[in-house]
This record gives sequence, C-alpha cells and structure tokens, in this order.
Amino acid sequence: MNVTLLLIAADIVAAVILSLALYYRRHRRRDLVVAFLGVNVGVLAVTVVLGSSEVAVGLGLGLFGVLSIIRLRSSEISQREVAYYFSSLALGLVGGLPATEPWIPVSLMGLVLLVMAIADHPRLLSHSRQQTVQIDRAVADEAELRRVLEARLHATVTSLTVQHLDLVDDTTLVDVRYRLRPVSTTTATATTTATATATAPDSLTLERTR
Repeated sequence: MNVTLLLIAADIVAAVILSLALYYRRHRRRDLVVAFLGVNVGVLAVTVVLGSSEVAVGLGLGLFGVLSIIRLRSSEISQREVAYYFSSLALGLVGGLPATEPWIPVSLMGLVLLVMAIADHPRLLSHSRQQTVQIDRAVADEAELRRVLEARLHATVTSLTVQHLDLVDDTTLVDVRYRLRPVSTTTATATTTATATATAPDSLTLERTR
C-alpha cells in the first residue's frame, strides 16, 4: 500500500513537471496541458484499480493502444505534442502498475522527463526548420527549386519534397526542411548602426521640442 501511494505521488509530480514546467513553459498551449494531466491521472486511476500481476501487461498495452487511437483521431496535433502525450500516458502506466521495487518505476519516470527536457530544448537543433511552402512558379527541376527556396528563405535547404506541381496555375507546393544561416557579426553591426543613425535625428528633435 505504501509503495502504491509513493508511486501515485511520484506520477503526479512527474505529470505536473511534464505538463507545466516543460510543455507549457515552452509552448503555451493551455488546452493540451489539461489533456496531458487528464490522460495521466485517468490512466493512473484505471491502472491502479485494475492492475494485478496477471493482467498488468495486457492492461498496459490495451490502455496504451485504445487511448492513443481516441486522442490522435480527435484532433490534429504536432509530432512534438504527440511525444508529450505518450510521455504523459507512459508516466500514468508506470505509476499505476504494481511494483515490488519502487525505485525502478520512479527511475523510469525520471528518465522520461529527462529525455523530454533534452529532446525539446530550444537550443537543440535550433537552426533546423520545416515548412510547407507554395511558390508562384511551377518548378519541376529539383536543383532549380532548391535554389529558389534558399534564395527566398535565406537558408540552406537540407531536404525537399514536392507535394503538388500545378502547370496550369503555375504554382509549386513543397515540403521543405532547411537550416537557418547564422547572421554574420558584420551584418548585425551594420544593421544596428544604420538603425541608430536613422533614429538619432528624431531623438534630437524631441529633445529640442521639450
């Protein structure tokens, strides 16, 4: 009984950290915070009530599959949010299944939080981007399309997939993965100097008006 209460407490703490300290702090979607916490506590409650050594494995796999189908079919969410969703679900399962050694599930909860904290950190692969871009030209040649995208995005294209090539309306719809180019120090300094020079006369005018 004491082990069960310990695991329940550990799961609730882990779910709050995952939903609020990690997800909401970085992405600011309140509706998914409610979903993550609701799924976690619901799975935890059902697993604690029904979990036994005989049905634990089947129960875990069944809940994991059924709840994932229900949630993923209800609305469109990004792959990042899918990862948070399954992490919340996994925390509930780990916390609710019976365990003789509480340090094992607690360690697994910590591992889930650690992986999500690192994998979703803003500095990890911070220059990588993905967009679906529609170009007002029908470009069939991949090399030319890459040059057009790099010129318009001011980035280095790492991968592209043409989703729709319209020769009638002269448009191209492409899914592009690219890496932002670092802004050079010289360019940044020149921009800052130009901005300061442009705003200086206005400041002087205000001072003289006063």
